[in-house]
Amino acid sequence: MKRPSATLAGLGAVLASQISVNLGAACAKLLFAEINPLGVTALRVVFAACLLAMLRRPWRRVPPGATRPALILYGTMLAGMNLFIYQAFLRIPIGIAVGIEVTGPLVIVLLNSRRPRDFWWLALVAAGLALLLPLHVHSKLNPVGIAFALGAALCWALYIVSGKRVAGKLGADAVSWGMAVAALIVAPLGISVLHFSALRPWELGLALAVALLSSAVPYSLEMEAMKRLSSRAFSILLSAAPAIAALAGFVVLGESLTLLQWGAMLCIMAASAGSAMSVKSPVPPESFEV
Repeated sequence: MKRPSATLAGLGAVLASQISVNLGAACAKLLFAEINPLGVTALRVVFAACLLAMLRRPWRRVPPGATRPALILYGTMLAGMNLFIYQAFLRIPIGIAVGIEVTGPLVIVLLNSRRPRDFWWLALVAAGLALLLPLHVHSKLNPVGIAFALGAALCWALYIVSGKRVAGKLGADAVSWGMAVAALIVAPLGISVLHFSALRPWELGLALAVALLSSAVPYSLEMEAMKRLSSRAFSILLSAAPAIAALAGFVVLGESLTLLQWGAMLCIMAASAGSAMSVKSPVPPESFEV
């Protein structure tokens, strides 16, 4: 049985992790006014790959040859998550983008369930998405932004599937290797739009801060949290991610949501928390450090 102090420390670590990763997302969106989002994505992923490499030193454990195809897929999905979610951030509030994105891993959890009643949570997810999609006159969201967020959700789902294949062989080093693969994919895109001579020190500093807030800090905090909390408790706490993202968007960017949009977010968060409590043998929680 876990001690109350350990549980409280775990709760604090998850909360701090979510604040960090969503503050990083808001800071990234601040950069969009100065740097093309593709360039911001490239800087963020490359910096994150370097930070994780220094933190984990993954070269001490070279991936076996049989693992490399799955590792490439894993890194590709990680790159896709970053590329798509930043394009979504450009067009819609970050709280809504994150709310849509988390449906990817949530659907994976629910599809792994063997109990028909757990699919009520899937219906709740569908209801939340229906309120956000531009299918009715009250929706004011950019449909392209929604499409990018759905693309990020799909990449996240495939990221989990491929990640399970490499985690058993590489352990915690899988994220470092995956981020390195992602950096190789997004770096050419960033080079095509970045004007390095025009980059100012504060822009590079903010991009480095985004990488720290979105990867190194939450990665470390979540590793500590998972030592102190059960997988189920960890997953329940992560269900608050869209609300924390919306709060970060409001405080840093002045983004506000309508009551209808909050209703959609609550549907998705309720489905996430409910599935974590009820689904048997849930998929191990994946980090939000994207």
